[in-house]
Amino acid sequence: MPGRSFLGHSTNLVGLPTDLVASCAFNEHPVPLRISGVREMNRSLFEMLSHAPDLPDAGIAFASYMMAMFGLDPEQQEPEPDGRPRGPRRYRSSFLRLIKGWGYDSNSPEGAVMKGWVESRFGIFPTFHKQIIDRTTGDGWTTYVEEKMSSRFHNNSIYTQLDLVYEFCQWALATMVAPGETHVTLYRGVNDFDEHQIVERADKRNAVVRMNNLASFTSERDVADCFGDIILTARVPVAKIAFFNTLLARHPLKGEGEYLVIGGDYRVKASYV
Repeated sequence: MPGRSFLGHSTNLVGLPTDLVASCAFNEHPVPLRISGVREMNRSLFEMLSHAPDLPDAGIAFASYMMAMFGLDPEQQEPEPDGRPRGPRRYRSSFLRLIKGWGYDSNSPEGAVMKGWVESRFGIFPTFHKQIIDRTTGDGWTTYVEEKMSSRFHNNSIYTQLDLVYEFCQWALATMVAPGETHVTLYRGVNDFDEHQIVERADKRNAVVRMNNLASFTSERDVADCFGDIILTARVPVAKIAFFNTLLARHPLKGEGEYLVIGGDYRVKASYV
């Protein structure tokens, strides 16, 4: 059960204990993470990516693959024999809609689905969704579960789509964006610590905080200033980056330099604007 002392489920799809994945120890000495079976079942995608000369071309190849696999391109709708459109299009949930919704509000239903994906794949519980989540019998947990399970978003293998986004992101970081790097320094602006449980405080500026299971950071400190008077600086393992706003040309996150980061306990340095 989730709680201020619980990190997540005992099982996940990345092959390491959840408590380890969510720990400072992992963040300081990370290893690559792979969602079970994703690359093996999508070999043709990664074969295409291996021939891409740069990230924009890789993004085009990825988008084309997702359109073919999940019918995200309206132009692929089969017409009637006489050429007329085949009636109203059935709504197809899309990772692009989720990321766009997250960009507007991480506590939206789209945000709940993305937090649910992290819970399912990495085993880490959310700690905040509209309010603090500290037990399975609370209103916060109930709201989160209702929104993450909404049929509006689960009619097109949405978790499988997000699996592929994560694996593409990891491929791009390892081969084109940050080859050989284990960490990226990122920043998060906050006004208080309602969403961030302080697990350990070394001094006024250095602490271990428990991040929500999915959290937005930015690579630009000046951008973080816009989101709060307290700037948290963290060395984020590359393995825990799920998306960044230049990964795809289409529908990037609205925040400049924005990254989506898998949560858990992070050592951070707090500074004040």
